[in-house]
Amino acid sequence: MSAPPRLGEPWVRPFLLALVPSTLLAVVCTSRIFSRAGGPALPLDDAFIHLQYAARLAEGSWFEYSPGGGYSSGATSFAWPLAFVPFFWLGVKGLALVPVAWALGTLAHAGVVYETWRFGRGLLGGPGGLAAASMCAAFGAFAWFAWSGMETLAFAWILLRTARVAAEHAERRSLTSLGAQGQLALLALAAPLVRPEGALASLLVLLTIGRDALRLGRRTPRRTAWVALAALVGPTLVPLSHLVATGHAASSTAMVKHLAFDPYLDRAGFVAATLSHVRDILTEHLMGGPYTAEFLPEGFAWPVACGLVALPLVARRHRVGFRALVLVLLALGTLGPATYATLLWNRVRYLWPFAPAWFLLAATAFEELGDRLQKRVAMAGIVAPALSFGLAAMLAMKLDWATADLATSARAIALQQVWLGEWAAKNLPPDALIGVNDTGAIAYVSGRRTFDVVGLTTEGEARYWAWGAGARFEHWERRKQLGAELPTHLFVYRQWMAMPAVEGDFLTEATVVDQSILGGRTMTATTMDSSLLGSGEAPFSRAGGTLVGRLDVGDVDSEAERRFVLDDARQPHSVVRLAVIDGAREVADGGRLERAEDRFSLGARRPLRLVMRVMSDGPLEVWADGKRVGEAELVASADSLDERAIELPVGADELVVRPVEPRRFASFHYWWFER
Repeated sequence: MSAPPRLGEPWVRPFLLALVPSTLLAVVCTSRIFSRAGGPALPLDDAFIHLQYAARLAEGSWFEYSPGGGYSSGATSFAWPLAFVPFFWLGVKGLALVPVAWALGTLAHAGVVYETWRFGRGLLGGPGGLAAASMCAAFGAFAWFAWSGMETLAFAWILLRTARVAAEHAERRSLTSLGAQGQLALLALAAPLVRPEGALASLLVLLTIGRDALRLGRRTPRRTAWVALAALVGPTLVPLSHLVATGHAASSTAMVKHLAFDPYLDRAGFVAATLSHVRDILTEHLMGGPYTAEFLPEGFAWPVACGLVALPLVARRHRVGFRALVLVLLALGTLGPATYATLLWNRVRYLWPFAPAWFLLAATAFEELGDRLQKRVAMAGIVAPALSFGLAAMLAMKLDWATADLATSARAIALQQVWLGEWAAKNLPPDALIGVNDTGAIAYVSGRRTFDVVGLTTEGEARYWAWGAGARFEHWERRKQLGAELPTHLFVYRQWMAMPAVEGDFLTEATVVDQSILGGRTMTATTMDSSLLGSGEAPFSRAGGTLVGRLDVGDVDSEAERRFVLDDARQPHSVVRLAVIDGAREVADGGRLERAEDRFSLGARRPLRLVMRVMSDGPLEVWADGKRVGEAELVASADSLDERAIELPVGADELVVRPVEPRRFASFHYWWFER
């Protein structure tokens, strides 16, 4: 093994060498995109979210996504949009920013190759480091995301650089130098600004500082405390920004995508879902399964697992224990995305920043095998490089597939979201407010304000997207009642939106068949029709008496007020249903399907008549405070929605409504009237 790299050694020449394959790949990828899409294009709508934030930042608005919309906590990266701001100031705008994103991706790709070589050289020597770097250069997922406009490769670079710098400083015992400490402090602050998972880099810095403090004791320089402070503060900067501006530290993106914020999961459900994702990562995604076969050869996880076994032996032999610990922590970072409900979205993009650790572990396994064989067979020294570069070749065999998919996906975004954004710019008035469930390109290209129905970039909406279509409809009813702004137009996947009651006149649509990245083949543009919002607030039967209270099923605020028990409710069960009354008047109401029973509190103790709007094939019985009251009788019916009523005993409070026979029903509304 060669000597570990020296601190501050020249880096320009090796980086330029790493830039050669990155530049060649850039030419291939961007040429294929131009050929398929007919111009500069990006394969993910999320990439345009970064550009939209950058455009607003260049205008002086601190992470305001839509003009006049106020601060938005939807930016998954603070650093990546900021990187584009100078180019806006120079007058580079619109799709002209796409080549800028490609250029930054090329530099990040080369940076990952270079840092993998540096880290691997300190662990395995020159050949081992070169082999791991070659795997990075040949990795199709890195090619896909380097020229996707996303921050994936930038995050992989800063994570790996932090790991490498921390390991080198620890091995050279040079943390007493001001330059070394300053670099670590800067990395600890910056990594979480690139992505939230950058907190792992801050942790690595803390471990390095802690190791140094234990070694030096009272001789530890006081300025070391500032490095530790930077490592502690770094992960809090973005959450503090959210907290100050919105009152909540979690980003709206986390509220939509993270299992911890799934309103239908309790603690046990969260643990079960996370463990299920961990199992999928280890036994399927890292094995080149259905979602990763585009990038990884079948059985890829086996050499990585062997590398984890071999790592302590290699580390002991080369006396690089701390570097080995850092590598293990990087590899364990792969399991962090298991907490995302959206793990499989966007070509499993949350896993790839940790891929350099996999390649280093695979090279470690081959190094240990070659070393053991060489003790018995003199010519066995060729085994390790042969296996390592053989794996790099297997990865390279996936490149054609990966780059073709990159181009096809970029074409799909160009023909759908970008095209609709251009259509909106030409055909919608400047004061239009477009409701979108893909918020990137339409907002960026159209120049129109957007209302993100998913809630990623519109504050306050993420919660209701997570609850389901019925909750969104009921929430929009409340917005209408309060006079809050609602979209004037909708550019959505209708099957995702699942709210036909608010769709107005058809305007246009964009259909892309040859694709696998879009949320749907067809995105439809309509006007927004708010006339049915609130139409289901009153019974369509004649109830009589004075309304005392109500439970609007599906309205999560109403449910919380009435202590409605969710039981086994799930997001797909939250729906909107339409009915026509007397052949003329339309009614729309949000509710829940697949109910075994409804349990809630009336909050009143007077003689009452209960009226319920439900969908049920059989009779429903009502229990009050643990005693059976009887079966509700049908009083009105419109299409599939029935209204049933029953007299409640005086003093009734806790109610249960369930089918007489074991079956499921759907509930939409309950009213109780004083007799």
